[in-house]
Amino acid sequence: MDLLTVNDRQGEYPNSYYADVAETLAPFPKAQGALECDVCVVGAGFTGLSAAYHLAQRGYDVVVLDAQRVGFGASGRNGGQVSMGQRVEQDGLEKMVGEAHAHQLWDIGAQAVDLVRSLTKTPEVRTEFHDGVIHTVHRERYQAHNAEYVEHMSSKYGYDKIRLLDKDECHHLVNSPAYYGGTLDMGAGHVDPFELVLGLARLAVDAGARIFEQSKVVAVKEGDPATVVTDNATITARYVVLGCNGYLGNMHKHVAERVMPINNFIVSTKPLGREAQEEIIRNNYAVADSKFVINYFRFSDDHRLLFGGTESYGYKFPADIAGAVRKPMAEIFPQLKDVEVDHAWGGTLGITMNRMPHYERISGNILSLSGFSGAGVAMGTLSGQIAAEAIAGQAERFDVMAKVPTKAFPGGPMLRTPLLVLAMLWFSLRDKL
Repeated sequence: MDLLTVNDRQGEYPNSYYADVAETLAPFPKAQGALECDVCVVGAGFTGLSAAYHLAQRGYDVVVLDAQRVGFGASGRNGGQVSMGQRVEQDGLEKMVGEAHAHQLWDIGAQAVDLVRSLTKTPEVRTEFHDGVIHTVHRERYQAHNAEYVEHMSSKYGYDKIRLLDKDECHHLVNSPAYYGGTLDMGAGHVDPFELVLGLARLAVDAGARIFEQSKVVAVKEGDPATVVTDNATITARYVVLGCNGYLGNMHKHVAERVMPINNFIVSTKPLGREAQEEIIRNNYAVADSKFVINYFRFSDDHRLLFGGTESYGYKFPADIAGAVRKPMAEIFPQLKDVEVDHAWGGTLGITMNRMPHYERISGNILSLSGFSGAGVAMGTLSGQIAAEAIAGQAERFDVMAKVPTKAFPGGPMLRTPLLVLAMLWFSLRDKL
């Protein structure tokens, strides 16, 4: 099953709010014939375009290939939340890799947020960084861990931008009966992700990178130089960066065994107005809850609620995405059960067994960075910068990320679909208990 076309039309953006309101870029040409470059980047999302931009800034001749359009994949469809640290909380990382390594990973995660903040201040990136993400808990028993975690982050990491919310304050900020408290992290925030990825494309082109759309890679041949093959072109490159995340397919078996594509879905309501927005979520914070099948939501700049969630049993999108997402939205916000929805879309992201990004050197001159597990706005963008550093001979941050062990999914790519069904059924049941 080709995830690039099974749910979408070739060369067209999805029916998302983001694509509807953005000033999209003029189409880039298809790659044709024999091309040569220093670095060939596969994937024009956060990672690929960030890599292209930072490499071109360093003077490398860069070619970017995308099977669809710039920002077509998860980079242009996601919830826009920019979380601090890594996808796994620091106490969990300490158990996974030890305290010293966990501190290095925290620093890298914080640098990812700093990079996104700085990019939004450039004229090419036409979105504002809005401060504040609330992490709510849907079970009262989880609140004790929140208190411990806030203290842990203060005492061990010197991080003072996160604080505990009791049930009353949480309800004041998020007008929902579904939650028992949470945390407010003012170091995190949210952006329009499609505008971020379009801005990265502008920056990359201005720096000298060449972007080619509708140029699907059918083979990456190892060697020095490496060869990247599309239907209509052959690109010879000293280095290759794979920034495909959930759309990697079987381009590289070892990576595909460790990064599973999974679908998620978002709706946007009609504009509700500033006053109604404040009655639902105060202070323009973004929100993500504690369910494994996570609900996440925020407001757009024109006061629409963007609500993401619901599980996917397989890779084909449901026929009625709006209906599927309305159910959890009405559970969280009963006052919005009849609100008009004007956009509904799905997308494919890449997850790993441990929910940490998978970094891998393939034959030395081919780098793969993927598996951001829902934290790709920050970490995907930074990963492109880290890939550029590694190619330039400064691999410290790449090696810190690559040292995190990433196990293969049982059964490899062939069993990912049935395993996905079983896993989502199990975690959906667990969320209800």
